[in-house]
Amino acid sequence: MLRFTFLVIFLISFLILSIPVLLVEAIIGKFNRKAKDYSCLRIVQWGFRCILWITGVETTVIGEEQVPDEPVLFVGNHRSYFDILLTYSRCKRLTGYVAKKEMERFPLLNNWMRNLYCLFLDRDNLKEGLKTILTGIDYIKQGISICIFPEGTRNTGEELSMLPFKDGALKIADKTGCAIVPISMNNTAEIFENHLPKKGTKGFPKIRKTHVIIEYGKPIYPHTLDREERKHLGAYCQNIIQETINKNAALLESVHERG
Repeated sequence: MLRFTFLVIFLISFLILSIPVLLVEAIIGKFNRKAKDYSCLRIVQWGFRCILWITGVETTVIGEEQVPDEPVLFVGNHRSYFDILLTYSRCKRLTGYVAKKEMERFPLLNNWMRNLYCLFLDRDNLKEGLKTILTGIDYIKQGISICIFPEGTRNTGEELSMLPFKDGALKIADKTGCAIVPISMNNTAEIFENHLPKKGTKGFPKIRKTHVIIEYGKPIYPHTLDREERKHLGAYCQNIIQETINKNAALLESVHERG
């Protein structure tokens, strides 16, 4: 309970104290857009690292050296809000995340998200969804990476389960030729989501100190795949991530045994 309380206090304080920072960043952006972009990136990464420190999460990272120094499309499995913090805090290049449209309703948070090239996807509006994908394609061409969780929502099923990947956003890679970098994450729901009070019961949300594994897969260039694999790009990427989280489940178990 203490970790959750400290996290909420930090998050609220960060957003309030960042109001003048956002104003300064807007001024900087008028003269030097790149300086503003990287300043916003590092500020938010610092905030995310502070939150992860509060949670006490320990992270094993595998394959990060395989991420090419070029704009890419990151795709990953999604079981926790912390998936975003865990991965974004490690981004070396400008990276925009695809978020659900509802996130636009939160003041200050949406200002930071726009500064970081995040895309707000309306899943119920095909026309608007297409516009979002086209914007993502434009960002890649500008040198900005994009990260998406193609399951479409947080998976609340069993730990090693996954929801079917949607092919739509993967068109960003297919149309630009950029690399797809699979991100496989194990045990992230154990930080927070697994400890929420059950419906109909009273209780306080808890954050648990835990160990997670993040593995970055080899870059996938769509043009190198055969016709059938390229046609079902979502399933192709999902199979890679599924195999990886299955493999890392055994690694996680050995870590717990040693710990």
